[in-house]
Amino acid sequence: MTEELSIYQRLQNELSQLIESSPKGTKLPSEPDLAEALNVSRATLREAMRTFESQGLLRRRQGLGTFVVGPTQVIETGLEVLESIETQAEKIGLNVTMGHSEINHIQADEKQAEKLDLNVGDSLVEIRRVILTENAPAAYLIDILPEGILDPQVISQQFTGSVLDLMLQNGKPNLSVSKTEISAVHAHADVAKALDIQRGDTLLLLFGLLFDIDGHPVDLSYSYFLPGYFRLHIIRKIGGINQ
Repeated sequence: MTEELSIYQRLQNELSQLIESSPKGTKLPSEPDLAEALNVSRATLREAMRTFESQGLLRRRQGLGTFVVGPTQVIETGLEVLESIETQAEKIGLNVTMGHSEINHIQADEKQAEKLDLNVGDSLVEIRRVILTENAPAAYLIDILPEGILDPQVISQQFTGSVLDLMLQNGKPNLSVSKTEISAVHAHADVAKALDIQRGDTLLLLFGLLFDIDGHPVDLSYSYFLPGYFRLHIIRKIGGINQ
């Protein structure tokens, strides 16, 4: 066990040095060649590289290979207040833009109908888009809203990436709270394609349901974040202490 640990630690150090010495965008040798060069098994190499991928320092691109991303500015935010990526990025001077986007008119399936308090088959608007930092994908966002929540003309003329900001700018609907679930997930095919990563790569998912002041659900959202670009935290009170 000690020998295996020392091999893994050595590998981590060598990979770290390789990343630090490689210009951003450098393509690493193929997995078999790199494993041979570093004198480790492909399984051990893959495990070590996964650590750097989770830190946002390496990125695998489907069919192209693994590339050095290098240190990047991180959006660090608390979960107590709901804010858009654009608002969070602006606070730290990070430029984010909207990449590929699409607006679809769909019919509510069973899960969507249940969450949005609708009937199966009711009309919905689905807004999908990629959020870029330094022209590289950082997040993939999906919002699903009942028809009529946002004017189609407003979406086509004013939408820059954030459904939340669009609602706030237009003053309707009047928003109240958001309930959010946080989990680590493996990228399925369409998300992996949008983010230009490998299918099965680990992502941070925020699954949210936004309510208006009358308690009606107005937006069902799936926000997929690439590791290394976002650091989330929450301030918690201590139970049993009078404050």
